[in-house]
Amino acid sequence: MLSTAPVSAPPVPNVDADAWLVASSDKILWAHNADSPLPSASLTKIMTVMLALRRTPPETIVAVSARAASESGAKTGLSAGDRVRAGLLAAAALMESANDACMALAESAAETPEAFVAMMNDEARRMGLRHTRFQNPCGHDARNHYSSANDVLAVARAAMKNPFFASIVSMRTGSFSTVDGKRKFSFQNKNELIGRYPGAEGVKTGTTPAAGKCLVALVRRDGLEVWLVMLNARERWWTSARILDSALRALGAPLDF
Repeated sequence: MLSTAPVSAPPVPNVDADAWLVASSDKILWAHNADSPLPSASLTKIMTVMLALRRTPPETIVAVSARAASESGAKTGLSAGDRVRAGLLAAAALMESANDACMALAESAAETPEAFVAMMNDEARRMGLRHTRFQNPCGHDARNHYSSANDVLAVARAAMKNPFFASIVSMRTGSFSTVDGKRKFSFQNKNELIGRYPGAEGVKTGTTPAAGKCLVALVRRDGLEVWLVMLNARERWWTSARILDSALRALGAPLDF
């Protein structure tokens, strides 16, 4: 369990979000409604990709189904019958938040999307996530699909222990082609901290009508580690930069950039 011991710090900037937290490597620095179950949008994909990569190595060739290709929301543009390596689908799902890639990856790891969702909920119980429930692999709004800031943090910490996962979310841009080379795709990381905020290494964004703007971010600098989770934030990027600055200052990092 993380300590909630207070730290000597300047006042945290106002955070206009339904729930949020800031953590170092070993303690919670600030938090608000961190155990409240809320829609988590595409932060869901952290669990999806983490679990899928355990069962489907990155070099595995995945055949995209019609169901995956017809996913709604953000998409890479995959077509039914495309054959793509699992690691490239993971990159599209995490960076571009592509729902077609996400569903294809989930289907590669279980017989059906429903079976994969059962795996996700089993893993949530195994991890002791008391305020998390999944109904789909990609984070579409659904009545019984939610998580909390504390639970999102726990999943993100676990996922970032996988070097392949961590390498994906730290990239600004990516591209891939089908196995036969006939179709090519390119995409950009939707996490605007990557390449812009010094030390940013991940992790995931998410937005849906019910969830609003969501973010889980990780910054490592000067041997320090700061995590930020925001659920239903009214503004995301300037707010996250201010909070991360405050956390790094509190932990003693020089802000000389």
